[in-house]
Amino acid sequence: MSTILITGATSGLGRYVAFELVRSGHTVLAHGRDPGRTGSLVEELRSEGRAEGFVADLASLAQVRDLGARVAEAHPGLDVLINNAGVGAGSPASGREVSADGHELRLAVNYLAPVALTRALLPTLRANTPSRIVNVGSVGQEPVAIDDPEFTRGYAGFAAYCRAKFALAAHTFGLAEELADTGVAVNVLHPATFMDTAMVREGGVAPWSTVADGAPGVLALATQDVGTGRYFDGTSPARAHEETYDEDVQKRLGTLTDQLLAL
Repeated sequence: MSTILITGATSGLGRYVAFELVRSGHTVLAHGRDPGRTGSLVEELRSEGRAEGFVADLASLAQVRDLGARVAEAHPGLDVLINNAGVGAGSPASGREVSADGHELRLAVNYLAPVALTRALLPTLRANTPSRIVNVGSVGQEPVAIDDPEFTRGYAGFAAYCRAKFALAAHTFGLAEELADTGVAVNVLHPATFMDTAMVREGGVAPWSTVADGAPGVLALATQDVGTGRYFDGTSPARAHEETYDEDVQKRLGTLTDQLLAL
């Protein structure tokens, strides 16, 4: 059985997946932003199996790195990381928002946070191979404007979300290449389209699917050997945006990411 950290576990897809994993006998480390909700979730999970809660605001890179350090210290046997937490497109009326560090919010939470958390936990995951990193992406992907990564011009919430998910997919493929033959697998998936979550409802979209529809893909990548450097639509192998596979795009994005994380 695995020790699995899942971010954004207090609601939606993350909550559903956390219960499925704990019921299957895995130790679940449930991350949430709100201490009260995280505590309540862990109490519920413990009625079914082994669980522990970790609180951090992923809109703060300092808190993301601290989360990684705390998890690594408390659970040196961690062997699966599920980067599930995210923010959606926002309400139709909301404009551009920024994180605690001044980054465009969707880029910060949906991309920079999982990259920073993965980096913080990579030594632990490398020590516990075979291990897995699961990035919850989206079929909605749009190339990042390298000359305006923070989307200061012509901002639109849905486009910002798609840019962050494009970056996450490109990062996944580049990292998989880097970690080839180390025993650490890293994959990305689109769980299901417009699931019935607060994120989707806030965006003014009528849900098309349920979190139960989105869970099998995440569970498969977290618990089964499916290879590395792959993109899935649910449980089916698929193709991400073609540019995410481009090595030059990955390199430019990598350089940009290092700059943004160092700010």
